[in-house]
Amino acid sequence: MTANAETAEILDSALARITAGYVFPERTAAIDTAIRGHLAAGAYDGLTAPELCAAVTAHLQEACPDKHLRLLHQEEPQSMEEEPEELAQANFEAMALAANHGVQRVERLDGNIGYLDLRMIGEPGPAARTFAAAMEILARTEALVIDLRQNRGGSPEGVALWCSYFFPDGDTHLNDIYDRVTDSTRQYWTSTHLPAPRYLDRPVYVLTSGFTFSGGEELAYNLLVNKRATLIGETTRGGAHPTARIAVSPHITVTVPTARSINPVTGTNWEAVGVVPDIAVPADQALEVALREAASLLAG
Repeated sequence: MTANAETAEILDSALARITAGYVFPERTAAIDTAIRGHLAAGAYDGLTAPELCAAVTAHLQEACPDKHLRLLHQEEPQSMEEEPEELAQANFEAMALAANHGVQRVERLDGNIGYLDLRMIGEPGPAARTFAAAMEILARTEALVIDLRQNRGGSPEGVALWCSYFFPDGDTHLNDIYDRVTDSTRQYWTSTHLPAPRYLDRPVYVLTSGFTFSGGEELAYNLLVNKRATLIGETTRGGAHPTARIAVSPHITVTVPTARSINPVTGTNWEAVGVVPDIAVPADQALEVALREAASLLAG
C-alpha cells in the first residue's frame, strides 16, 4: 500500500467514526467534505504521521470548532481492538491514582486563606477520601483559592462531588450531559451527604488559564453561573464535550465527542468559547490578584 493510500484509509476510518458518533450529526457531512477536499488537493501528501495528525486536526477544527475533535499520534503501537469500557475506566483510575486524583497541593496561606491546586479530577469512588482530606485541611479557612490553571479535566462525577462542597445541600442542579449513542440525558446534582465539612458562606476564588480544559472548565463554569465563586485569570480552552478515543491505525487515534454538556442555568456550555473570568489577568498573575481580593474582602 502506498503512503497516500494508507493516509486515505486512515481518514476513511476516522471520518466513518465521526459520522457514526459525533454528538452533532448535522455537522458531520461538512466535516467529511472538508477533510476529503484537503485529501484530494494533496494537502496530506508526504506528511509524517505526527504531521498528518496535526494537519487533519487543524482542518477538523476549521470545519467544526470543537476542541475535542482531533487525530492524535502515539509512538508506541496500540491495539486496533476497541478498548472495553471496564478497561478504559481502570486505566483512567490508575492514571488518576498516580496523580493523587488531581490534588497537587493543599495549604493554609497567610491571612487564613486556603489554597487548593487541582490538576485533574478523579472519579468519586476512588478519589472521595482524597477530596475529603483536602477539604478537612481547608475547612477552617476564611476564604479559598482553587487553582485550576493546570487542570486538564477528568470525571463529570468528580466535578459534581467537588461542587457539592460549596453548596448547602443536594438540591443544586449542576449540569446535564446528553449522549448521542443512547439518545439520553444524565443529570448531575450536588450530593446530600459528604465525608468532610462543606465550605459555605465564605468567598471562593477560582484561577483559570488558557490551558484549563474540559472537567476543569466545568468546575469553574458551575461555580461561576451559580454565583458561588469569582473567576480570576484567562479564558479557558473551551472543551465541553465528553469524548471517545478510537484507534484508526496502530499509531493514530481519532477522538470523537459523543456527548455534550447542557448547563441548567444558561442552557448552553463553554464549548469553543471557553469560560470567561470575572477578573481577566494573565494566568501568572491570577494567584496574586486573588489573594489581594480575598485579603481586601476579609479586611473590609
